[in-house]
Formats: sequence, structure tokens, C-alpha cells
Amino acid sequence: MRFPDERLSLTNPYSRQLRCDGRGRTSDDASDEAACPGPLIVVSNRQPYRHEYDDADAEDDTERSVTVDEPTGGLTAGLDPVCKRTDGTWIAWGDGSADFDVTDDRNCVSVPPDSEGYTLHRLDLSEAAVDSYYRGFSNRVLWPICHGFSDLLEDRPTDFEWYRTVNERFASAVADHATDDSVVWIQDYHFALAPRLVRDSIPPSATVAQFWHIPWPAPETFRDCPAGVDVLEGVLGNDLLGFHVDRYVENFLECVQRYVPNATVDRDQRLVRYEGEPTTVVATPMGVDAASFDRRARAADRRNPSALLTDAVSEETVVGLGVDRLDYTKGIPERLAALERFFERNPDWCGEFTFVQKATPSRTEIPTYERYGEFVRNEVERINGRFESGDWKPIVYTEEYVEPDDLCALYRQADVMIVSPIIDGMNLVAQEYLAASVDCDGALLLSDRTGAYERLGSHALGIDPTDTDAFARRIAESLSMPRHERRRRMNTLRHRVFENDIGSWMDSQFDWIQSIHEGSSSEAIDQDPDTDPDSPEYTPRV
Repeated sequence: MRFPDERLSLTNPYSRQLRCDGRGRTSDDASDEAACPGPLIVVSNRQPYRHEYDDADAEDDTERSVTVDEPTGGLTAGLDPVCKRTDGTWIAWGDGSADFDVTDDRNCVSVPPDSEGYTLHRLDLSEAAVDSYYRGFSNRVLWPICHGFSDLLEDRPTDFEWYRTVNERFASAVADHATDDSVVWIQDYHFALAPRLVRDSIPPSATVAQFWHIPWPAPETFRDCPAGVDVLEGVLGNDLLGFHVDRYVENFLECVQRYVPNATVDRDQRLVRYEGEPTTVVATPMGVDAASFDRRARAADRRNPSALLTDAVSEETVVGLGVDRLDYTKGIPERLAALERFFERNPDWCGEFTFVQKATPSRTEIPTYERYGEFVRNEVERINGRFESGDWKPIVYTEEYVEPDDLCALYRQADVMIVSPIIDGMNLVAQEYLAASVDCDGALLLSDRTGAYERLGSHALGIDPTDTDAFARRIAESLSMPRHERRRRMNTLRHRVFENDIGSWMDSQFDWIQSIHEGSSSEAIDQDPDTDPDSPEYTPRV
């Protein structure tokens, strides 16, 4: 079955289709420096390559050609060359129409198609599993809890048991591939139970790490999580646990201290000991493939605006931009309210300034998301009806897919970028915009509730997305800012994004993993009865 609509997110676009014998991604597209200390096993919800039947009119599958989708940018592209170098394994949910027709009897296939550098192990999930594990516990429970929206939590009867079952299946797949020196790197909140399951089923000298890409809530919020103790105990199966920023680390440690009484928490060392096993917790903010966005933006001709702007915005119009999934965490209604207040108080900008909102439908099978999308569309229509005149509209709204090259052209053309989530683990869109702002004449309005704000807030225009009046004033400030001040801020922001790009982030991950891995290997040797003189099973080596 098809992967849910998160695949449409512009921060992780599937931008190219390749024939099975076509050329794959080159190592120039991501960091070549990240070094994994052992064979890498990646566990993620999404897969790095997807096989699709190309010809829908063919009478049967034997007559249809197969194409391969592959992503550019983001974590997926960054890990691809690391897996190649370590002869690694990637374990993911297979959702392509031809995915299981190209795998062997273990549901494995060598990827990428042109070089066969590592193994992709696909899991075939039923519709019931997807509905309960993914649309259910992952996105009706963990997503709202972690983002502080406890009132939107939906605890359906069988969701958690399906979540556990799918986590068990992924852990079993890991055990099929793990060796004594393997490094298992688990991605995100879809696998909160998997670390403990993996830890109990692979050699003790192997390393288990996880990066949690979304926020971790305060204890007062987390206590509303169904099966919350199971989640904490599962995550504590990791040797290394990573978050984007310090406050999520502190929230996690406080939750463990409060809700797992048998755990010992060292807040200073950021170390948890549970059932005799240590978990090191770190904050390592994620970056983007800045060079790629810079390169694409420079290739865009500013005199020929992207197709999205051609009919809606004149060449003289000042352009604002928002790029988001249609998710209640992204603060789109609050942004629209601030734009409405801005036009109320600054009527001279009517006809001169247009805000372009690119919204990507997401998780539309969940009623909360469906209602949210409808509300956003109605608000856009209402505000346009209030202010539009002639051919001009204050807001150009689209849910259409935007090609990566056009997205970079939009980033480059935007005079003001507004990133205003109610809460966001990091926010990569803000960094993408900065990397693509090659002319250094834009301005970034950034919510102070994003992880990215800790790195960029001093030179972005910080906003509280819920304070409509102050938000509107910030929009006005960004439009009246002197050019030299915009360039000064942008130069600093771009420097920070390039210094802390996806390659730098991956280097830091593997530095931590290597440190933990070397310690785990030494500890395993010390505890081996064949080498431990205190063990009753000890026998001297000759």
C-alpha cells in the first residue's frame, strides 16, 4: 500500500524517478565524512528507495516497467552513502506497488539500483497495522502528546497493541541482520518500544541508538500518555538517545525520574541507568543539506519566477512565503490572523505585498487533520474576500506539489519567510530558506517555540505565534527593514546554517555513537565468561 501523505512533505521530496538500471544518488549530495564504527542498521518508517510499476495500462505486472523513486536531501539522503560504506542494512516499511516483486524470499533487495551498495529489508504491513500503528498510536497519541496537544489525543482500543506488534516485527528484522559489532540507529517516535526489544535480542557488544526528531514534553503533559511507562522503558533500551535541543533532554530526564522509579537519573551527566544498563542522552540540533539548496537556488533565474507566482504576483510585488504541512502544530491559522491584522493596520501595503502559502495535506485519514485543513482554507478565502481588489489577493494559497527546483526558486524570491509553528522539534524549512537565500536580501520571522530558534533566534525576527498584535508588528518591521540590516542578519544566519548542516549533524551523531560503541565493546569483553577470571565458566586462553 502507499505510504501516508507525509511523503509529500517538501523537506523530504521524492524528486527523481529512475529506471532500475538508471543512475542513483551520488555521494556529493550529502556528507561523505560521517564515519560509522561498525556495520550500520538503520530502522525508519520511510524507506530510501521505492519500486513502482510505471505502466498502469499494461494487462499484467510482467508487461509493466519498474521505476525507482529516491529522495534528495534530508536524513535519508545523508545516510545513504554511510550505508554503502559500511555494507549496511536499512529496515523500513515497503509501500511501493512493485516493492515486494523485486525482493528476495526474505523481503530484501540490494540498493541503490546502479551499484547495489547495501541491503534494504522491507516489512509488508497490512492496512490494519498501518491504521493502528501509524495513523493510530504514532499520530493520534505520541504526536499530540509530544507537541503538547493532549486535548487532541485519541486512544483507540487496539492501537497500542498494533504499535507493539509492529515494533516487535522491526526488532525481529534487526536481529536477523545484527552482528557483534553492529550499530543499530533507530529513527523517531514510530519506534518507542523497539530499542528495548532490539537490545534484548542482539549481541551485547552491538550498539543501539535512537534519534527522536520531535519534541519531548514536560512531565505534566506526558502523564496523559497511554502506556507512557512502556514508552519510557522502551526508549531506555537505547545506549544513546538524541534530541534536537537541551529542553527536550531535560524534559525526558524529568519524565524518567518521575515515572520510572527503578531508574537512576544523573542530570549533570545526562545519564540514565535502568535495569543495570546505561542510556546517554544528548542534544544535537539537526541541519539541512545547505549546499544543495544553495546550488539549486543559484540555478533559478530571478527574472523568471516560479510557476506558482507567474499568474498571481507581479514582478514589483513584495513576496512573503510560508511552507508547511497542514498540521495543527505549524501555526498556520495564527499566521493568517497576524496577516489579517497587518493589512488592517497597514492598508498602504494592500496591492503591494502578497503572502504565498504552500500547504501540504497530511494524515488526511485522521479527522483532526481534515477539519484543520478545511479551517485553513476557509480562513484564506475569508481574508482574501475582505481585502482583495482587482487582480490582487493578499494570500495566494496552494496545496499542489512543488518541484524541488521551484521550491528553491520560491525561497530565493521570497522577501520575507514566516515560520511560525506553535511548537516544532527543530524546523528544517527555516534552514532551507536561509540556505537558498543566495542574494542575502530576505528576512526570516521565526517562532520562538521551534528548536531552530535556539540557533537562529538572535538574527531572525523572533515571534510568539499566539500574540497576534506583536506578530503583525514583526511583519511590518520585516518589510520596512533597511537593506543593509537585512543583509547583515542574513549573512550571519546563512553562516550558521552552513556551519551546522546535515553533514555536521551526522558527524556529531557518529562521534557519539562511536564513543558509546567502543565503551559497549569493552564492557562486553569484560563480562564475557571466557575472559572474565571472576566467572565460574572462565577458562584461560593458551
